[in-house]
Amino acid sequence: MKRRVAILISGRGSNMAALIGAAKSADFPAEIVAVISNHADAPGLATAAASGIATAVIESKPFGKDRAGFEAVLQRTLDENDVELICLGGFMRLFTAGFVKAWYGKMLNIHPSLLPSFPGLDPHGQALKAGVKISGATVHFVIPETDAGPILMQGAVAVADDDTPQTLAARILEIEHRIYPEALRLLASGKVRLDGDLCRISGIAGTGSTMISPAID
Repeated sequence: MKRRVAILISGRGSNMAALIGAAKSADFPAEIVAVISNHADAPGLATAAASGIATAVIESKPFGKDRAGFEAVLQRTLDENDVELICLGGFMRLFTAGFVKAWYGKMLNIHPSLLPSFPGLDPHGQALKAGVKISGATVHFVIPETDAGPILMQGAVAVADDDTPQTLAARILEIEHRIYPEALRLLASGKVRLDGDLCRISGIAGTGSTMISPAID
């Protein structure tokens, strides 16, 4: 039985599109049953609808700072669609601790840095300012703290001396589109176990591969 997944977006939903594409495979252990946005003009809604996926809009602006009120409507929508897992795809609204705890172990987010480095806004600018030689993206479970939570999967890219936040972001976005579907695959297939603050994955051997930047002979 495929796990039922909702994707929450606020904008174009490029990671949403990657998840939808992966879920079209017959052997993918999850199905995207709903895409929910807090903005009616989010471009990703049209993308989801074109793929035949049910969409819903819960405008966040009328709720103001009443996050619990917003989440009550969101939870009803999730319940109506029998959602089991949530993937955040550029969802620009903070949750209450109560909502996050209710979905602990069942809600994923992706962040464009190798967490715990460079959480929050402008992670690419942060990475370039720090002078790191490798950056990347992280899929993690959502906890009340922003851009924290057990790490499920990461992917890395080399940082070039002439990179800008825009060029680095473009390369990392390609990594995001690769690892988010695979992280969801692992979770939906039951291979993921949370052990305190750590995420353990069964049946997956380490690749033993390394990445060194700048490259050496």
